[in-house]
Amino acid sequence: MADTSVPAWRNPLVIIRNPLFWVVALPAAVAVFDPTQFGPVMDKATAAFVGTLPIIVFAVTLLAYFKSAGAEAMIARAFEGRQTQAIFMASLFGGLAPFCSCEVIPFIAGLLALGAPLPAVMAFWLSSPLIDPPTLLITAEALGWPFAVAKALSAVALGLAGGFVLRAAMATGAFSNPLKARKSSVCCGCSPSPFDQKANWMPWTEGSRRQMFKDQWIENAVFLCKWLALAYVLEGLLIAYVPAALIVQLVGGEGVGPVIVASFVGMPAYLNGYVAPPLLAGLIEQGMQPGAALAFMVAGSVSSIPAMAAVLSLVRMPVFVTYLGFGVIGAIASGLVFGMVV
Repeated sequence: MADTSVPAWRNPLVIIRNPLFWVVALPAAVAVFDPTQFGPVMDKATAAFVGTLPIIVFAVTLLAYFKSAGAEAMIARAFEGRQTQAIFMASLFGGLAPFCSCEVIPFIAGLLALGAPLPAVMAFWLSSPLIDPPTLLITAEALGWPFAVAKALSAVALGLAGGFVLRAAMATGAFSNPLKARKSSVCCGCSPSPFDQKANWMPWTEGSRRQMFKDQWIENAVFLCKWLALAYVLEGLLIAYVPAALIVQLVGGEGVGPVIVASFVGMPAYLNGYVAPPLLAGLIEQGMQPGAALAFMVAGSVSSIPAMAAVLSLVRMPVFVTYLGFGVIGAIASGLVFGMVV
């Protein structure tokens, strides 16, 4: 029987979901329909991308090192011991977790299978999507170190708050049956289980770890470059075509209103942690309140598809709704505090 499957490169859905398609298509559309803006848009995008290249190299090297060294094994051990200690460690290590989106689910499933306390797992769930080493560096490059540090502190604070509030609720009898039935905690094939590994902080001494470092470096470099290229093209388009008055009207000025609006807009509109900082830099340049920008980023990270999928696939609906509630409340609180400090 003849193979009637469509090659991936000829599948329209695959093509339009590739960020590189939009990196080419969007400037091409500007060149055709508004050629006077093509130069400014491309100059902005190119300068930003070239300026970020050293950050990309450092970030992917750091991430590849963590992966090849087996940092997951160390993070997994942070959930052992007393529940209070586990919540603190989970919140802190959430920002260092070098996971791809498909690894989050089996990692958390493995923790729960080993009996890790749900409040500590919730703390990790809330802090992990918000920040990681590459995101921290890209955020600092696009928005400055005060914003990047505020996002990192928000991640830890949100993890701690979620973990301890859930612990207090469970002590009263709430969430007595929080987990869905699980058949297996096997990973999707992208790496061995972190619970079967040992950390080796000199990964260059083992051939398999050297190969993992190489593979992870290339994979993450390609991933970051294509998404950041799209981010800077979108930033250039935003500055060229979105009226500053509209941004000021929606999320500018002082007060609680812009922060709340940004939190609820950020949940469905968020792309990923690498695209968001350049876009928010453009929005702030157009008049967005910095506190609203942080609220947008926090709410969007918690509600990103990989983060929500990890939670929803393993816990029952009351816990999932609680997770989203923590995300919205945490985003508003983070935005308000950062707005007052700035």
